[in-house]
Amino acid sequence: MQRIDLSLTMSSLQPWRHSEARFSPCGAYRYRLWRIWGEGEPQRRLCMIMLNPSTADEFKNDPTVERCCRRARMWGYDRLDVVNIFALRSTDPQGLYLCDDPVGEDNDAAILEAAREADLAVAAWGNHGRLGGRGGHVLAMLKSAGVELHAFKLSQVGEPVHPLYQPYSALPQPL
Repeated sequence: MQRIDLSLTMSSLQPWRHSEARFSPCGAYRYRLWRIWGEGEPQRRLCMIMLNPSTADEFKNDPTVERCCRRARMWGYDRLDVVNIFALRSTDPQGLYLCDDPVGEDNDAAILEAAREADLAVAAWGNHGRLGGRGGHVLAMLKSAGVELHAFKLSQVGEPVHPLYQPYSALPQPL
């Protein structure tokens, strides 16, 4: 991993040059979101595997995606891919507990695709990943696919912590 440049400020970050998001036909699920600011190929890709999507889409960031973009740029990546262990869009994790299918039918394929394409894949879903054993399922799925996962640290219950509350100086370590 490259040295972190903590001198970057939010105002010094230029907007991305390309952005896309992949949603379910009904729009209730977001399977993948990506931002590209680097030029040319190949792009160095960071994949953040978090809990569930909030309001970010192909046009705007939410606070979590904004901070993940900043980390990716500080670490020297050209692209950020965001996937979630639950694809249901909800601003409150409690919404996951109220939905019959918070995962979404295309979510495992989206997670595998993004993680396999990444130069660094970071597990970061927090304690709600225990819902239905989903965090463990995703860890096993990615391990069996040969994906080397990293995390900032594990919570007291053994889930990879969410990046929103980690200092910018925190670096992900191999799981």
